[in-house]
Amino acid sequence: MSLPLLAPLREHRFRALVTGRTFADFGNAVAPFALAFAVVDLTGSAVDLGIVVGARSIANILLVLFGGMLADRLPRSVILQGTETAAALTQATIAASVLCGFASVPLLVGLSLVNGAVSAISLPAAASLTPLTVPGTLLTQANALLRLLSNIGRIAGASLAGVLVAFAGSGWALAGNALLFVAAALSYHRIRLPSGDRIPGSRPLAELAEGWREFRSRSWVWLVVLQFMLVNAVNSGAIVVLGPLVADDTFGRTGWGLALAVQTAGALLGGVLAAHWRPRRMLFLGVALVMAGALPMIALGVTPYLAPLLLAMFLGGIAIEQFSVAWDVSLQENIPPEKLARVYSYDMLGSFLALPLGQISAGPLAEHAGRETTLVGGAVLVVVTTALVLCSPQIRGLVRRTPVAPVGGSAGSR
Repeated sequence: MSLPLLAPLREHRFRALVTGRTFADFGNAVAPFALAFAVVDLTGSAVDLGIVVGARSIANILLVLFGGMLADRLPRSVILQGTETAAALTQATIAASVLCGFASVPLLVGLSLVNGAVSAISLPAAASLTPLTVPGTLLTQANALLRLLSNIGRIAGASLAGVLVAFAGSGWALAGNALLFVAAALSYHRIRLPSGDRIPGSRPLAELAEGWREFRSRSWVWLVVLQFMLVNAVNSGAIVVLGPLVADDTFGRTGWGLALAVQTAGALLGGVLAAHWRPRRMLFLGVALVMAGALPMIALGVTPYLAPLLLAMFLGGIAIEQFSVAWDVSLQENIPPEKLARVYSYDMLGSFLALPLGQISAGPLAEHAGRETTLVGGAVLVVVTTALVLCSPQIRGLVRRTPVAPVGGSAGSR
């Protein structure tokens, strides 16, 4: 990492934010792995595992809009302290139930619902807090660094989860998971924003409607969200469902694990590049690079050999980070701060809905049309959808603002 990427760390608020988010992502990577093996140890039932894991996703979908509304009404750092503390308590309770022998499927489902609820409430607050912790001149580097360290946290979390479950058991892995959420809550406690950041609330439905009006008033926002509903659905079906099946029939499971690791390495490099490459039409170029997401599907469908797949996954990882940073910066520069969390929540809702739809439909489509046709068809859908979105005048015309805030100045008062 070079100096431009590290520049946001001069801001003490941002240091607290990035530490909290990294710990939270670390914990969120450990949580599903440890919970899955806790259910397997308890019942060994795939049905029970699906119910427990699905409960968290259902809570995410139902409450993410409420999380956006809450984050636009209350101090976001306080929300994050509360949600990470609640996540620590739920994971500690699950750990105690496993270690003390009173775990049951209904208990795990209930705690997963609570955990999914606090996650849904925290996500819009975390995403919309960034511009309040750095001056506008450092917004691109701040988002790139956040994503880079979040990816590192996810990698470390997945690795730690495997070690803990293998050597200490799922109960102690869940206990360690709870400590990570405590560390995140303590980090968020260090974010000190000026007082008076509470927004007078009207009615919840009215506030959600106001957020919806803000969301749909800019075609570049809802077009990209619609684009990614399709892109995420296609990618989740191709990579999560069909990828392992192709690997089993060709280059093997070890090769598939290597491909996923190479994709993550590409994402890490993409985060570094995004901090340096700041084109004026950042969103346009970021959206265009989404087409690179078709490469892994083509490699899996047409040339299911390890070497071309590794290259495709690496390039895809780089490309998605360019888009992700461009998207965050574009929202943070152009959406009013008091409505930003609600706009983020509508964006997140689209992703939450798309992922299970893609995963559920990929298998039947592959059985009906064949894996190669399904994968290549998915790649075509990604390219065509992206090309159509690039035709939007707002996406072609949206340009980076020229920040004038002095280094060390406040990015906002919320």
